[in-house]
Amino acid sequence: MQTPLSVSPLVLLSYSMEGKTRNASTLFLSFACIFLSLSTTTTTLSTSLQFQTLTLNPLPNKPTISWADTEPGTQTFTDPTISEPSSSATTSLSVQLHHIDALSSGKSSQDLFNSRLARDAARVKSLISLAATVGGTNLTRARGPGFSSSVISGLAQGSGEYFTRLGVGTPARYVYMVLDTGSDIVWIQCAPCKKCYSQTDPVFDPTKSRSFASIPCGSPLCRRLDYPGCSTKKQICLYQVSYGDGSFTVGEFSTETLTFRGTRVGRVVLGCGHDNEGLFVGAAGLLGLGRGRLSFPSQIGRRFNSKFSYCLVDRSASSRPSSIVFGDSAISRTARFTPLLSNPKLDTFYYLELLGISVGGTRVSGISASLFKLDSTGNGGVIIDSGTSVTRLTRAAYVALRDAFRVGASNLKRAPEFSLFDTCFDLSGKTEVKVPTVVLHFRGADVSLPASNYLIPVDNSGSFCFAFAGTASGLSIIGNIQQQGFRVVYDVATSRVGFAPRGCA
Repeated sequence: MQTPLSVSPLVLLSYSMEGKTRNASTLFLSFACIFLSLSTTTTTLSTSLQFQTLTLNPLPNKPTISWADTEPGTQTFTDPTISEPSSSATTSLSVQLHHIDALSSGKSSQDLFNSRLARDAARVKSLISLAATVGGTNLTRARGPGFSSSVISGLAQGSGEYFTRLGVGTPARYVYMVLDTGSDIVWIQCAPCKKCYSQTDPVFDPTKSRSFASIPCGSPLCRRLDYPGCSTKKQICLYQVSYGDGSFTVGEFSTETLTFRGTRVGRVVLGCGHDNEGLFVGAAGLLGLGRGRLSFPSQIGRRFNSKFSYCLVDRSASSRPSSIVFGDSAISRTARFTPLLSNPKLDTFYYLELLGISVGGTRVSGISASLFKLDSTGNGGVIIDSGTSVTRLTRAAYVALRDAFRVGASNLKRAPEFSLFDTCFDLSGKTEVKVPTVVLHFRGADVSLPASNYLIPVDNSGSFCFAFAGTASGLSIIGNIQQQGFRVVYDVATSRVGFAPRGCA
């Protein structure tokens, strides 16, 4: 109705001014010119935004896994920083990763997704709490031995998102271990248990391993803990890892051999936990991948050149497993790199410099680098984290991003809010839709996200939501939904992180 109202007065005015009768062909030509002008303007407006196609997939069902516990051709390597020096030859090792949902039982796809969001909320709360302590000034005292460890994990109850299967001890006992870039220490539940949560495999018994060794109280390894504990009876080092939700693991600090698909890594420093309070969804323990000096990458840094990478598949669109690689093979030739920033108050997290975000090919005007600045007191900043699902942005940045996306997606039918998501769409009955592009601009690396990395299914009725959220905290977190499909490269040796698109092949 709007077009005739805007055209007909112009035509009538032409009749009145000229005072003559036009023939039908002239009148038709006038209408055609005006409609052509309007059509051209409309086309210019609609094509000024950049779009990409989103293929609509349902919520993923519970994944299935199958691993052989042993593999031929085992090689053994030992970290020269914690044992006798060995050859300087380097190698690489790789293992499969699976989502923690595979260890859940009896849950529907909707239940699994809801649980994931609940874990994610706890995870983010824990990370923000840890960052707010600026390096551990607000540590919680442990129960029992009366000591506290400086190693405080970002992992809240059950929020470890990805796990692998690896061997512990000699002979190797295979267990599921959560991998977490927001934590430093490596630990596993050990018998005898003062208190152990339920896990899928039998609890590891260190007395049955030939390679298990307790660390003495006076050892330099024990002193790597800022607040080491000591068992006066056994004269062995004790550790504690506290979590943001109040759960913790306490036990003896030790060294043990870990086996990754035929590659044995000797004398890895780990916590052998006899009192483990919390829910970790069936896994036996945790392999910390953070930047701290007790993390697994830091321990094996010399042997594997302080490099690792992972690629997390989109579980709603692929049946392939995710993977993680340690060593020189972790570096992808197609990766675009951004420098790692250091937080002098907290060495666990991987901080990146986010400069801005584009929607539909245009920079969002309300988002500037100042919103993501890591200040001199250790507050603010942007971290990349494998254990957080949904990317959290400081509130002002999120609102600007959300509003820009809503404008670009105005052709899609809106749906009610869902959980933490305030921008959702009813895409029922469709197989694909066009959505505006989203690009994260890091210093030196523009990361163009696939559509499935920011518009995700939240139920089985065709509701899809914009997979970002705001936070009142100054800390922003790049989550694993946005990382899907990229090989994310942690080149700690040269202090950089890279993103290689289509890196899971």
